[in-house]
Order: sequence, then structure tokens, then C-alpha cells
Amino acid sequence: MLNKTYKQGTIILVPFPFTDLSSVKLRPAVVVSKPYFTEEDLIVAFISSIIPANLRQTDILIQKTAKDFKMTGLKANSIIRCDKIATLDKKIIIGVIGAISKRRLEEIAKKLRLVLDL
Repeated sequence: MLNKTYKQGTIILVPFPFTDLSSVKLRPAVVVSKPYFTEEDLIVAFISSIIPANLRQTDILIQKTAKDFKMTGLKANSIIRCDKIATLDKKIIIGVIGAISKRRLEEIAKKLRLVLDL
């Protein structure tokens, strides 16, 4: 999969690292980098089906009742954690499960600017 191109907004399944790098967990993530960023790596944002009682300012809720939910390939209500990003080698991608809408991609861009203070 090394030379495969993944568009922004593609939802992939990857072994995502814990922030302390103690382990990884297989989970969905959304590609946030442009396809031409590098040939080997992608920047992704973590997706979780564990919805906290209070969402963070940088979380994006994706509910099963949303019109664009089916295209995501997700199985349950989920949040995109824009404060949990990683650069990953394309070789570790397990597969593509779906994509997010253009509207949600624009929302991610706003949240990333907030997280990175840009």
C-alpha cells in the first residue's frame, strides 16, 4: 500500500498509537493531510466510539442519525478527536472503511486550526 493515495477525508483502519506510545489499538482514523504531503506518510485524526458526557471544543460528533453517517463506514456514534493526531506510515494501514462529507472535512480544518492555534 506504500504508493497508494489516500484523499483527505478518507476513513481508514490503522493501529493507532496511545499518546504515551506504550501500545497501539486498531481503530478508525480520518486522513487530514493532503495526498501530496508525502509519498510514505499520512496525518490522521483519531476516531472513537466512546462518547464523553462533555465533548471537548475540538471534538466532532458523528451520530448514526446524520445524513452522511452511512458513507463513513462507522458502526456506532463516534467522535473525531481533532486533538489526537498522528503521522503514520502508509504501510501500516489495514484498509479503507469510508469517508466523511466535505462539510465535516471543513469542520475538521476549523478544529485543527483551533488545536494548533493557527
